[in-house]
Amino acid sequence: MIRNNLKLSFLLLILVLFPGCAALVVGGAAVGAGTGTYLWVNNELKTDYYASFDKTWAACEKMVADMRGLEVEPKKEIGQGSIGTIINDEKVKLEVRYKAKNLTTVAIRVGLIGNKLSSQLLHDKIADNLTKE
Repeated sequence: MIRNNLKLSFLLLILVLFPGCAALVVGGAAVGAGTGTYLWVNNELKTDYYASFDKTWAACEKMVADMRGLEVEPKKEIGQGSIGTIINDEKVKLEVRYKAKNLTTVAIRVGLIGNKLSSQLLHDKIADNLTKE
């Protein structure tokens, strides 16, 4: 009982002293478990996909086409790219970045100040496109 309380106290102390690092560890453990872990930072919803950069880019382009995006502006470089578009009268910006061989990060911002629910919907569509391939 005392040992469990000591462990819990130690973990709480770590969380208080290193809040950013603890969040990364928790997030990293959750990301390792599979897709579905999202990070809401600077009004963008970010997640990692276990797919190559090219497959993830293609899934993002397909999502934009399926959602009937207007004024599509893709900018693709080596290992990173962005797609700007308008979906349902809202500005949408996707940032796609290579992270590792079969790991790609996608950040989505919907609207000027961000819309978490709409971003989640677009991430779900990208994930569907990746599983269909």
